[in-house]
Amino acid sequence: MARGRAIADLLPDPLRLLVVGINPSLWSGAVDAHYARPGNRFWPALHRAGLVPRVIDPSAGLAAHDRVALCDRGIGMTNLVARATARADEVSPDELRAGLERLATLVGERGPAVVAFAGISTYRIAFGVRQVERGRQPQRWRGAIVHVVPNPSGLNAHDTVDSIGLALRAAGADAGLVPPMGGHWGGETRG
Repeated sequence: MARGRAIADLLPDPLRLLVVGINPSLWSGAVDAHYARPGNRFWPALHRAGLVPRVIDPSAGLAAHDRVALCDRGIGMTNLVARATARADEVSPDELRAGLERLATLVGERGPAVVAFAGISTYRIAFGVRQVERGRQPQRWRGAIVHVVPNPSGLNAHDTVDSIGLALRAAGADAGLVPPMGGHWGGETRG
């Protein structure tokens, strides 16, 4: 059974964009892959953002070539809370705050350019703030640019693959992985 199982962080070197989820689903816990549940919009949104060349399907686990492709781009993944649950509301505010302490150490050690938190409510609880806007936050955290992006879970009815993709693209642009929206890097190639 996957309940309570932790999944491995994906932490390439160098780490340019670190996507932080709430915690793994039971499906993700079973296959040891982030956002693995079919219907989760993370992977289609990451593709729409231009951060990966095709939609990755980790429903049976993240394939070695997909892991290499993410690492080559400097895209990493972790969760505030390591244990797998059926629903995110099974995670307590205390667990989120404790996870933020672990994450602070990780970000301080690994130095990602951008940390993207997937979920506004989670960000509010973990940081103890009442108001937060989506997108780039006004202050850096542990040296990293911070973005708050929509939760890609299918339970989040307020967002679409397109809106999640736009938010991830903005985070990816700040990490130097894609050109900024409506802009270009001139003759310089990145990636």
